[in-house]
Amino acid sequence: MTEWQPPTRELEDSLVAGGAGPVAGIDEVGRGAWAGPVVVCAAVPGETAPPEGLTDSKRLSRRRRQDVAVHLRSWVRCYAFGQAEAEEIDAVGMTEALRRSAHRALDGLSAQGCPPPEAVLLDGRHDFIGPPWPVHTRVGADLECLSVAAASILAKCHRDAQMTELDQHYPGYGFASGVGYPSPVHRQALTDWGPTDQHRRSWAYMDALPQWRHLRRPRPAPGGQTTLL
Repeated sequence: MTEWQPPTRELEDSLVAGGAGPVAGIDEVGRGAWAGPVVVCAAVPGETAPPEGLTDSKRLSRRRRQDVAVHLRSWVRCYAFGQAEAEEIDAVGMTEALRRSAHRALDGLSAQGCPPPEAVLLDGRHDFIGPPWPVHTRVGADLECLSVAAASILAKCHRDAQMTELDQHYPGYGFASGVGYPSPVHRQALTDWGPTDQHRRSWAYMDALPQWRHLRRPRPAPGGQTTLL
């Protein structure tokens, strides 16, 4: 297995040295799922050495993520979640749903006793957060930056727990194991039983379910959701 370098606070420190105050890392999970919420986490890193194993959540097994998250929750200075449910995603599109979720997460930091971040680190090239937050995008930030890696793991564990809970209410769709993504079990359940109120019914996968097409919701106006298959 290829070894990877653990994330550092190099970028966070450079922003602070440039005059920024608290720096928050942002990451999202659930963007491409067919069911369940999209979740965004905002995390302000602690000042001591981070927990061992901190990296992008996708590099870790589910059990390992959960173990690291236990230590992260006491290590980060503060963290908060924002999310948009399937109904809201259908109504406004994914881009706007992500923006709202990120703002909810960033606003939620104050409830944890943190001052508003003066710089926000976001993985990728596209700033889906926007004003008034001073956003710095960076491809690979979830691997390279402590704050974003922490947000990545916390967001993933938080959403996984929600999907496991939903699995109790919607058995047969594989929500606990597939967390809303199009696994074979999930696809078969959609064919047999149709979408639930946790499904994003404006999405193109509904075209392959003609028997349930009457439950489809209209897509948002252009500029909103990008169709994901």
